[in-house]
Parts: sequence; structure tokens; C-alpha cells
Amino acid sequence: MFMEIKAIKGVRDILPEEIPIWQWLEKIVREVFETSGYSEIKIPIIEYTNVFSRSIGETTDIVEKEMYTFLDKSGRSITLRPEGTAPVVRAYVEHKLYSSYLTKLYYIGPMFRYERPQSGRYREFYQIGAEALGVDDPRIDAEIISMLNLLFERLGVAGLKLQINSLGCKECRKDYRDILIKFLSERLSLLCDDCNRRYQKNPLRTLDCKSEGCISATIDAPRMLDYLCKGCRDHFDAVKEYLNMLDIPFTINPRIVRGLDYYTKTAFEILNDKLGAQNAVAAGGRYDGLVEDFGGPPTPGIGFGIGVERLVSLLQKDSTNSHPPEVFIASIGDAAAKLSLPMICRLRYEGVRAELGYKGSLKSQMRKADKSGAKYTIIIGDEEIARKKAILRNMETKVQQEIALDDIIDIIKGLC
Repeated sequence: MFMEIKAIKGVRDILPEEIPIWQWLEKIVREVFETSGYSEIKIPIIEYTNVFSRSIGETTDIVEKEMYTFLDKSGRSITLRPEGTAPVVRAYVEHKLYSSYLTKLYYIGPMFRYERPQSGRYREFYQIGAEALGVDDPRIDAEIISMLNLLFERLGVAGLKLQINSLGCKECRKDYRDILIKFLSERLSLLCDDCNRRYQKNPLRTLDCKSEGCISATIDAPRMLDYLCKGCRDHFDAVKEYLNMLDIPFTINPRIVRGLDYYTKTAFEILNDKLGAQNAVAAGGRYDGLVEDFGGPPTPGIGFGIGVERLVSLLQKDSTNSHPPEVFIASIGDAAAKLSLPMICRLRYEGVRAELGYKGSLKSQMRKADKSGAKYTIIIGDEEIARKKAILRNMETKVQQEIALDDIIDIIKGLC
């Protein structure tokens, strides 16, 4: 019996009709990021599991519930990357990229998390990310947010809201952690099972829980912002000042703690209400101790990730082919068919987008040419070959002219 085979739940095919908007998005990303001094890095899809468990945090949802982890044939624990920052930092340390005072990197590619599929959220999803390593100046915090603003402006995405917070440093978080644990200990019966299990090891995670009971129970929880040390407070004040200087509106959301343990100081999210419950288009923050955790020298860092599927859903859809052929060749007869192949290959070699009609009557091939969106059609038949001529048709004006076969390449190059 025939068994219907479909894609795995939570993953999807990105079809040719969707690809133009993805390609355009990536083009704008590269232009904006590289203008800001970022260089692209390609990171592996698989890493040793401890790249993520030691950096993201053992008690995070990603590590506990969402990672695709397996043993390879040598018995080593391997994980499909669930996020991009940890692999970038691993590469930064492994290849000693810290020889420069400031390293700016960006990446584009798929990530994998086992979570409930929903609108704009998949188990294989694409992410665009950028990381700036080597500088702890609050100006770069504002600068990286400004770069995101520029990107969204170039893409024509409106209705975005920036929310920021400070998570402090390891030193000032110690006192806050004790105070938060005491607060939570009096409300354990109101917390979900996950938060009951985590509140001693990682109490900040309870503030990130999406359970309605946990949100209600922690609505009046102590704020990290009230326990910042002087250095962290000065840093956060400076970030706010620079954002104001750049005319970037923001609100302070003390519940932004991000879902990863490595974040310190500045944390931010960019939201859009059109996305529903999962309304973050981009999010990130500072991670000043992560490079040391990977065995590198003390190195501050800040970065962000953008969910590509969510961003694409906000872009103006265009279902037309953004890469139509410039020239379509319609050939009638065996001699013309044989001549059309080297002709189209030569045109492509010269950088002209060209397509063949392959088979069918002249009428059917002309319909294909019209549907393809080609600017010009070259019509060749046995009669034209005998006269060493071809017909060039402007598909917009419908004007036709005879041209010499030997001149076709030069004429088309001049037109296209």
C-alpha cells in the first residue's frame, strides 16, 4: 500500500514562489550589516552538546526541553544548534579572533528547537544574528540597536516597539538573587512545576515564564533594576542616554530576562503586535562573561538574533518572479532546436538570464515566454536559419525585427 510521505512536523519547505523575498531580505541584511563593519561567519549546524549546555544554562527551557541532542557513532553527545551566539563565541575563541580589539560578526542560517509549532514558529527555523566582541562601551549597545532600526527601516517594517532592561553583572545579581528567592519561596504554590524546580538554581527564569499563574504570582516581584551596582547602573543610564540621542524610542520592561543564562547588563527585545503571542521580531543583549566560559580572555560582547520567518511575515508579499529571464528563445524545427542550446549557454555565460521554450508549437512557446516575464523573445526556425537571421520580439511593445544570427549575442548584451 502506498504511504503518503510528508515533511516532518514543525519543519517546512520554502517554495520557489517565497524565495525572492528571502533573497531580498538577505541582500538588505548584508548591505546594512557590512556597512556597519560586520563580517559574515558560517558556523556548523552541529556542535558538541556542552557548547550549549554550559553557556545557555542547564535549567533553561532550551537545554531541558528543546534541544535536538543525540550520540554519534563514537558515543559523543552532539546537538543541532538551537541558537547562534554560543557557536560564534566558540569559533571566536578556537580561532583566536580576539587578536583584534573589536570583532564584528554576523550569520544567517537554520536553528533547531523541539517546541510546539505555531504561527511563525517552527522546529527548524531561520535566524539572522550579529555579535560585537571586545568592547564594553555602552555606545556599542546603542549602536547595535540603531543598526537593527536601520535594517527594519530599509525593509519597510513598521509598528515595532523596543523594550530594554538591565540584568546587572554577576556581582550585583548575587544580592538580588537572594531577595528574589525569598520572594518566590512565599509563592511556590502559585508557581508552575518548572518554576518550582528552578527557583533555587535560577530564580530569574521565573520572571520569563509564560504561564499565567507564574505571571500573576510574580507581578510585584523585586526588580533587578533596583539592585544594580554603580557600574551596571551607570552603563544602563548611558545606554538610555545614547538611545535618546539617536531618537530611538524605548520603554523599560523589568521582566525582560531573556531565556539564556549568559546575558548580563543590557537586554532588549523588539516587538510587533501583528505577530500575536509570539511577538518578538528580534532580541538580544550583552554577555560579558561568555568568552571566558569558553576558555578565552576576558572579553565583553553583545549581540542579537532575528527570527526570519516572523520578519518575513511582516514584509510586503510579492508573489511575482523577481528573477524573470531577460530573454526567451523559441525554436521551431530540429536545426533551430540544436542551435538554441549553444546560444542560450553563451548568453548565460555573458551574464544574461535566458530560458528555452524546449518544445511545443510557436504559439505555445510564445505563451510560455509571456508567462515567464521575459523582456525579449528570440524566435528561430529552419527558414530563419537558412537566411542566417532570427526574429527579436520586444515582449512589452510587441515590436519585432530581424537580426543576424551572428549578431544575437552582442545585440542582446546591449539590450540587457
